[in-house]
Amino acid sequence: MGCRLRYLKGMQPQSTAFTTLEDAAERGDAVRFWREQRYDGLECLSAVFRRHRYVPHTHETYAIAAVLDGCEAFHHRGARHYVSPGSFAVVCPDELHDGEPADDGFVYRVLYPTIDLMRSVAEDAFGRPVPGTPWFDHSVVDDADLAGELVKLQIALTDPEVTLLERDARLGRFFSAMLGRWGGLGEPIKLGHESGPLTKARDYLDQHFDRDVALDELAQVAGLNRSHLVRSFRKAMGTTPHAYLLDRRYRAARRLLAAGEGPAEVAAACGFCDQSHLNRVFKARMGVTPGAFRAQ
Repeated sequence: MGCRLRYLKGMQPQSTAFTTLEDAAERGDAVRFWREQRYDGLECLSAVFRRHRYVPHTHETYAIAAVLDGCEAFHHRGARHYVSPGSFAVVCPDELHDGEPADDGFVYRVLYPTIDLMRSVAEDAFGRPVPGTPWFDHSVVDDADLAGELVKLQIALTDPEVTLLERDARLGRFFSAMLGRWGGLGEPIKLGHESGPLTKARDYLDQHFDRDVALDELAQVAGLNRSHLVRSFRKAMGTTPHAYLLDRRYRAARRLLAAGEGPAEVAAACGFCDQSHLNRVFKARMGVTPGAFRAQ
C-alpha cells in the first residue's frame, strides 16, 4: 500500500517544534508529550519521527494517531498498515502494535484516551451505557474530516485563548463522531424541544461571562447532558455555547471601553486571557481595535 506524501491541508501545527518534514530536516526527531488531567489523564503526543522505530508494545488506553506529513507504517492485527494525511490510525487497548517511518519520516499527533473516557462520551452522546470496551474494527480510518478534528482538538487543548466550553465540546464531538461513524454506535440522541433548559443555559452565560465556565457546569444548570446541550444550543441559537460566551464578553468589553476603561483592565474584567486576546475578539466583531474604539 502506498502513501500520500503530502501535508494535511490547513492543519499545520502551531508549535515551531513540529512542522513539515522539510522544515524539520536539520533537526531530526522531535517530541512533545503531556497529559490533560481534566479528561481522565488524557495523554497527548506531538512528534516528528525520521529515525525512531517503536518496538512491539501495548497500551492500557486507545492510541489514535493522525499523520500530518509523510507516512507511518505499523503492524497491527496480523497485517502491515500505512497511515498518511487524510486518515488516522486506531489501536484499541491491549493490542500489540509497532510503528516506524514508511519513507523519509512522518509528522503526527496522537491522543491516548482511557476506556473510561470513551465510555463516558458514549453514554453522554448516545444515551446508553456501553458495556465492556468500545471497539473499532479498522486499523486505519480514511476520514479526512475527523483526522483534521483530531489535530484541531489537540491544538485547542494547549491554546490559552480557548475556553473550557470549547475544549469540552471539541473533545466530546470528536470522540462521539468516532464512536458513531467507526465504533458502530450509530446516531446520537435525537433533539427535541429544549427551550426551557436552553434559556437557563443562556441566562447562566449572560451572568457568568467573565468566568471560564465548563461544559459540565453548564449542562448541570440546563438539566441536559453535555452532547445534547451543545447540539440543542446550536440548533436553537445558531451558534455554540463557546461562541455565545465570547460574544457576551465582547459586548461587555464594548460597554466598558465606551465608558473610558483601558483595554488591559477591560480584558481582565471580561474574562479574556490577556489584552491580545481581547484585541482579536473585539476587532473580529467591530472592525477596529479596542484602543481605537475607546479613543472615539
